[in-house]
Amino acid sequence: VLATTITMLSRQVATAGARVGAARGFSVLTAAEEFPGLPSTSPGEKKGSVASVTTLPSGLTVVTENASLTSTVSLTFPNAGSSSEGSSEAGAAIASRYLSFKSGSGLSSALIVRNIEDVGATPFSSAGRRGATVGFTAARENAAFIAPLLATECSFEKWDVKEAQQLAAAEAADATSNAQVSLSDQIYAAAFGAQSAMGRSYYTAGASRAAIVAFYERNYILNGAVLAATGIADHEAFLRMVEEEFPSSAPGAAASEGGAAYMGGEARVAAPSTGYAHVALAFEGPTSAPLMNVMKHCLNNGSAMPFAAPGIIGVYGGSEPSGASSTVDALSNAVGSAPSADIVAQAKAAAKTEALTALDSGSQSLADAMTASVLDSSGFSAKALAESYDAITADEVAKAHAAMLKSKVSLAAVGDITDVPYQATIASRFG
Repeated sequence: VLATTITMLSRQVATAGARVGAARGFSVLTAAEEFPGLPSTSPGEKKGSVASVTTLPSGLTVVTENASLTSTVSLTFPNAGSSSEGSSEAGAAIASRYLSFKSGSGLSSALIVRNIEDVGATPFSSAGRRGATVGFTAARENAAFIAPLLATECSFEKWDVKEAQQLAAAEAADATSNAQVSLSDQIYAAAFGAQSAMGRSYYTAGASRAAIVAFYERNYILNGAVLAATGIADHEAFLRMVEEEFPSSAPGAAASEGGAAYMGGEARVAAPSTGYAHVALAFEGPTSAPLMNVMKHCLNNGSAMPFAAPGIIGVYGGSEPSGASSTVDALSNAVGSAPSADIVAQAKAAAKTEALTALDSGSQSLADAMTASVLDSSGFSAKALAESYDAITADEVAKAHAAMLKSKVSLAAVGDITDVPYQATIASRFG
């Protein structure tokens, strides 16, 4: 009886095993074949970013890259900064910035903002002495859908313009209480002349509606603008969208930036109650952006903090009022000493690292770098960017430094500046 029972149990186990095997089938298919859409457990080699640049008949330059995981789309108007303001348009640039995403092209401000928010995009806008930018960051699949909103033709509704004027006034008021902003304004006034377009402060309130409209219509145009987009898989498809959805009127004459020749002078703002002296020295800089950046890093030594912007390069520092003269001495030594070959090599490495790091610091930083490259050299690629720094020689830097010192020094001083030497005294140190 026991033997019979064991035999029956063995048969039941065998039968159950056969059923399990039949149910599962023990497929010889791969996981990807059996379960379509399953992520690969052995991903391929990461592909590098590929950038494409095209200038359309409208005069708009479109630059895209395809590797960013999110998309930033920015539209930059290079001549919409305060340096392009007419004599009766002071404050129009800062007010125009606040007309971004406002009513236009038959769409209300509310509808424009709702379309952006519905896809989870984050809008942004900025402006300064040189140019203005409007854009957004969104998921890759939504970039082309809302990109046309960047080219909305403003209708200058009364309430929109009034709000822009109020926001501009608030920003200008905040800027007046910032010593660093004041020092920046004063160094531009010293370098280009306080009454020049470049020397006047961007932070100016009080522009009239007529001035804002005239400035906006003259400078916020596609001819000469740059549309940068990251995370765009198909450059040609993106171009077709731009051609179909952006304004298609015949291109007007490209806006021209308000030019101002470098002069070299002095600007001082006395505020003894601050109990601190802020000082900056500046010179005319080279026109090449990579060379300018290398030069800036050559000046980065001791207590002197270097700065550079198109057309101007220098150092700044600060101290207690009693130490202002020593601060000026330190700044003079920082800019007056010719950089050695070792310093140039270190500066090249630092400038190159800074430029390449910007490409990997998020999609908006990458879009900014793409735009800057197009405006500087009419093209963009990470390889070309790296090569532009590698090609700079110590001899080029030495010549640029000598040319810098031959331009007249500019002095800006803000705060308790009783002990800050005057510009004529400082200029004698540079021959």
